Amino acid sequence: MIDKINIATVNFKTSWGNKEENLDKIKDNLIEAAGMGAELVLFPEMALTGYDDVKETLKPEKMQSKLAETIPGVSSLELEKLIKELEIYAVIGMPEQDEKDSSIIYNAQAVFGPEGLIGSYRKMHLPPPEPRWATRGDKPFIFETPWGPIGNAICYDIYTFPEMVRYYAAKGCRLILNSTAYAYEHGPLVGPRTLEAYVLINGVYIATANLVGQDLSSTFYGGSQVLGPTEKSGELCYYAGCSFADEKAADYTICNVEIDLSLARRMQFNINPKIGTTDFRPDKYIEMYKELL
Repeated sequence: MIDKINIATVNFKTSWGNKEENLDKIKDNLIEAAGMGAELVLFPEMALTGYDDVKETLKPEKMQSKLAETIPGVSSLELEKLIKELEIYAVIGMPEQDEKDSSIIYNAQAVFGPEGLIGSYRKMHLPPPEPRWATRGDKPFIFETPWGPIGNAICYDIYTFPEMVRYYAAKGCRLILNSTAYAYEHGPLVGPRTLEAYVLINGVYIATANLVGQDLSSTFYGGSQVLGPTEKSGELCYYAGCSFADEKAADYTICNVEIDLSLARRMQFNINPKIGTTDFRPDKYIEMYKELL
């Protein structure tokens, strides 16, 4: 398993409701990032179409409903062709139409590798206003790479539900990819503090790609970043990019860096020789959750 990976995260300015223009910009960013040496490129939540919802519009007429595609579909197949040529991995946020029921739309990530489309992750937790157009996904998503398994999350999934990061870390993921639409309306502090805490608690890297600037009604911070542990226990580092709260959060488009995944030690998930098992105790947690259920 390879430890060193060059990863790029993109501050992406959408043209709301203009899928063709956004698709062209995504392709330009992919080419630029690959030219910078990136082996994996991460884009924000809903990068293909824009994020904002018009409350008064009925669901069948909403922008997200009209522009959603199946995965694979027209846009993902076009992206697949380029990504295969560039021989990289890429994760891109978009609205996904259910293959069996076109009225069902997911807030999704399309996941690609050098061999082509790998699949899609459907956001499991939906904050307002997303339930007005989106349906919740049912399961996490891990894809295999030369650097080991990598886990996927979208925005609210990761800021509010520690179960997502803990699950991925327990499954062996040293890197988790967070596509987000984190706006000024959300306030700057919750997101950075949550991400930093998860890195310290779970001993993993978290890469985040955020929208930037004005969408339709929301203004997004930017602040795309690669956050991870260091050689010293209890410390973390912004290896590329910066916090949403940083005054420079909107000053760049692509940040890329080579990181060393061997620093993602995931200590509580390894065997503790003094007790012969892990400190992590899912056999006990499942009983706690059954009680809650």
